[in-house]
Amino acid sequence: MTADDVSLSTLLLSFLALILASAYFSSSETGMMSLNRYRMNHLRRSNHPGAVRASRLLEKPDKLIGVILIGNNFVNFLAASIATSIAIILLGEPAPIATAVVLTLIVLIFAEVTPKTIAALYPEKIAYPSSLLLGFLLKVLYPVVWVVNTVSNSLVRLLGFHPQGDANDQQLNQEELRTVVYESESRLPKKHQGMLLNILDLEKTQVDEIMVPRNEVQGLDIEDDVEDMVEQIASAQHTRLPVFKKDINSIIGILHMRSAGRLIKIENLNKASIVQETIEPYFIPETTPLHTQLFNFQSKKLRMAVVVDEFGAVKGIVTLEDILEEIVGEFTTDLADSSKDIHAQKDGSYLIDGSTSIRDINRILSWDLDSESANTLNGLLMEILQSIPDSVVGIKLDGYYAEILQVKDNVLRTVKMWEADRQEALPFADPE
Repeated sequence: MTADDVSLSTLLLSFLALILASAYFSSSETGMMSLNRYRMNHLRRSNHPGAVRASRLLEKPDKLIGVILIGNNFVNFLAASIATSIAIILLGEPAPIATAVVLTLIVLIFAEVTPKTIAALYPEKIAYPSSLLLGFLLKVLYPVVWVVNTVSNSLVRLLGFHPQGDANDQQLNQEELRTVVYESESRLPKKHQGMLLNILDLEKTQVDEIMVPRNEVQGLDIEDDVEDMVEQIASAQHTRLPVFKKDINSIIGILHMRSAGRLIKIENLNKASIVQETIEPYFIPETTPLHTQLFNFQSKKLRMAVVVDEFGAVKGIVTLEDILEEIVGEFTTDLADSSKDIHAQKDGSYLIDGSTSIRDINRILSWDLDSESANTLNGLLMEILQSIPDSVVGIKLDGYYAEILQVKDNVLRTVKMWEADRQEALPFADPE
């Protein structure tokens, strides 16, 4: 059939239809590949018909791309043939260069850039409706798609790649999950965002970083007089107390204040009665990650654990509340004001107890102190000084200054700290 046999209007309408078909295939490809897989899976579980169809097609991306490219190349080839016929009718000769330039511009603008831009911006609005026709075309053209994919996959393997890709590439690692949470800032309240980020941090935080150190543990020495023990129970500020024999390393049980309340009412209270009310202590290694310990507390229905080092010596106590505070934050409105170890000064500095953990300082003051081996401020400064100072010493840290004010029993008791944007005349020691 020649151009003379077909009217110009028919050719123009056919050409327009083919450009629209090309735009459909181009937008479908971009839309399908731009879909948010996690949102699509959520909609699929909600039985969204478009998401269900798109999910099935994306399970075999090689076949999906195959049917799209076959359809797109076919309609583009027909469009080129019709464009040549239109040029002959209008110009009286083929004019291949002019036809190629005009056709390229038309295809580029109307069948490629514009539809793909729209699909990239609104993938769900394009991909889900398109999946209906794509699924039908895949069934109709399956023999052709199979041949094309067989040859294509052979070439992919020849180049050293797997046709189905790497399944691990579709999974988010921790840092990628963190990025997703950050990017959800406009949809998530700041507090909820912080909780999600804290949950992600549980995996890389160990119990020895948040535990109450052994020198701060309040407990009952079973060797003390019963009267002294009763007085300790009555003035206890915690719901559970470790009971030990002479030394904290010899913990024999955990006493709950609910049981202790009954003990106080007994007239002839003896040590055996106190020990009988205790529960067996739960020991855990200091290297246990917080997320693991959280599940352990849940499975064992316990709320307190005794942290021990590799030699079995007690290092401290960790509770379920300590881990929950790592997620939701301290159970108070003003952390800096409520902390017994950190005291804000009028000049903008802070007086900090040397036993305060680095994690608590960072969380309460929104600082970024860092140490590879030390868990407390005392350990961090000792790590830098490599000696115990006998006078006031100032230390430069990355972005912070520290002034050691009090040393007692070979431990840094009181340290004055502030951020680097404030400076005072002190003999600072450079850690480097």
